[in-house]
Amino acid sequence: NPMALPKNVGKQDSTIRLIAAAVIMILSFFVPGMALQMLLVVVALILLFTSWSRTCFAYLPLKIDTTKKDG
Repeated sequence: NPMALPKNVGKQDSTIRLIAAAVIMILSFFVPGMALQMLLVVVALILLFTSWSRTCFAYLPLKIDTTKKDG
């Protein structure tokens, strides 16, 4: 499948993203200002998506691949 996204997020990286997303989502309830809350929610959703899909678009141009650490 030529449209398949490359998997470049390893298991440990994925877990860290999942935890960070949860922490950021919880923090979004306690920060003042709707704009900052929305920004934090968007960041958390991006982390959740990259954790689930195992693809990080920021890693692509940097040629980073944390799946190699999975052994």
